[in-house]
Amino acid sequence: MEQKLKKIVIAGVGLIGGSFALAIRSAGIKAELVGIGRDPAVMQQALALGIIDRVAVEAEDAYGGADLILIAAPVAQTGGILRQILPFLGRDTVVTDVGSTKADAVAAARQVLGDRIAQFVPAHPIAGRELNGPSAAISDLYVGKKLVITALPENQDASVRLVESLWKMCGAQIHFLSPEVHDAVFASVSHLPHLLAYALVHEVSQRENADTLFQYAASGFRDFTRIAGSSPEMWRDIAMANRDALLHELDAYIVKIASMRSDLESGDAESLYKTFSAAQYARQRWVDAIEAAEKDVCAAVLTKKNIF
Repeated sequence: MEQKLKKIVIAGVGLIGGSFALAIRSAGIKAELVGIGRDPAVMQQALALGIIDRVAVEAEDAYGGADLILIAAPVAQTGGILRQILPFLGRDTVVTDVGSTKADAVAAARQVLGDRIAQFVPAHPIAGRELNGPSAAISDLYVGKKLVITALPENQDASVRLVESLWKMCGAQIHFLSPEVHDAVFASVSHLPHLLAYALVHEVSQRENADTLFQYAASGFRDFTRIAGSSPEMWRDIAMANRDALLHELDAYIVKIASMRSDLESGDAESLYKTFSAAQYARQRWVDAIEAAEKDVCAAVLTKKNIF
């Protein structure tokens, strides 16, 4: 750590922000952890759970004198939170976020921060649970998980290194993408799956025999729809923020579903088998790569007490 941190502010102490707080505290960061958020009850819960050291009610109390500010709220709130921060933004304060969409966050930051945009370092931890709120926060949520930094041309190297080092302390593996590439990638492998999971659960729940269907739904349905237990507000905001890329992915998915429907209708078992086999092979390669990476992380942890 190149600088001694005295005060870290977390705007939104739910699963993501709370897990960040627990992780950096476990890693030995001694800075005061200050939380601020919309719901006083949620903030008091975070305080009671020991996730933060204190709750700030006023923006000046929260953001004044901060070394780092983490915005961990639904992406649609980014601009509003930045407007609250700006009057109290210290010259050397670094602001970062955890939003699942980056182009919109960068656009909001440029509009609000203006010539102070260099202080905003966008980031996105690729981790989560289907549970929400401070009680869902865990200190090891980010261990072995990817953290994407979509650094801006204006960012100072020291600011990027600060964000990178804190996430490394959380156990994350750091990657760099542009905001545009980030949003295109995650529209495919994250945002579309959430849309599909919500759609399936909602469609089944609206049927007259929904109770019977849910009664017999087992592990396959549970596994496929697990992510539909995530925050509706957060995923509504993500879907709207990344609408164009998500529409492109949805159109491609509809084409594939239409093709499979045609195979079913025509009784083309061979075509279905080829699709299933190719998908199984692709998924297994992906799983094997993940497991290999996880073994590497475990080996590093065993050989060094602190790999960061």
